[in-house]
Amino acid sequence: MPGQVGFFGPRSTSGKAALLPDPPWHYSGDLLTVEYRVDPERVRALLPEPLQLADEDPGAVAFIWADWQSCAADRAQLMDPVLGQYKEAFVVVRCSYRGETYSRCVFIWVDTDFAIARGLHQGYPKKLGSIHLTRPHPYGPAPRVAPGGRFGASLAAADRRLAEAQVTLLEESPTNGFVNAHPMAHHRFVRSIDDPTTLRLDEIIVTGSARAEGGPAFRASVDHFALFPAPTEELDLLTPQEIIGGYYRQVGVVWEGGRLLRDNLASHEEGTGA
Repeated sequence: MPGQVGFFGPRSTSGKAALLPDPPWHYSGDLLTVEYRVDPERVRALLPEPLQLADEDPGAVAFIWADWQSCAADRAQLMDPVLGQYKEAFVVVRCSYRGETYSRCVFIWVDTDFAIARGLHQGYPKKLGSIHLTRPHPYGPAPRVAPGGRFGASLAAADRRLAEAQVTLLEESPTNGFVNAHPMAHHRFVRSIDDPTTLRLDEIIVTGSARAEGGPAFRASVDHFALFPAPTEELDLLTPQEIIGGYYRQVGVVWEGGRLLRDNLASHEEGTGA
């Protein structure tokens, strides 16, 4: 009997119906970032053990909107763009583990099923949302990626607006911010089917871009930024106390996998707890 194939379900003998192609995954996108500070205890509350607050600027947060065009190695999704285009809005903090600083996505919303599936594999806690971001264009009324360009962004989920931002590009910047500038420390977990109070998989993994390129980053003034409460969200726990600044950049990245940082199940069995 022929075996079944497919990187992600549904699996079949052909693999045609699989929701995700095999990695590596390639991305081209526009990123709008707002960085700000909150009480570090708000960040600590979102970090599971054994992750700790970052040593420097522990209350720093980045809220990022992204408009992506993605594809597998054969670029097939570029010719059928419904299979590769999506938008996302995500919140990143920084954390520390064994003396190393990592970035960590604590909240994220996307607008397609395949992006949610990729998040399951990569450890991103993705939820379905409605995300919009002003697109640049060299003609007409759309903003240019240049000083003076004005961009807006919004996020809604479960019929409620959660966040909105407006920025104006000021000048080129040597960086696109600092909060989302480290490898990502994420969790992957699967609950036991016979006892949902226990886990069959519980690991901290490190992941990031295998290769990256991009246009110039631009520093931006944050003309407006607001987070809103909702009955099924906790985003407003990270309401800013101080705005650091905004950024905009167009990038291309390749994701090829990650590495295991800590097997929590094995650590608990060994009694290390560290």
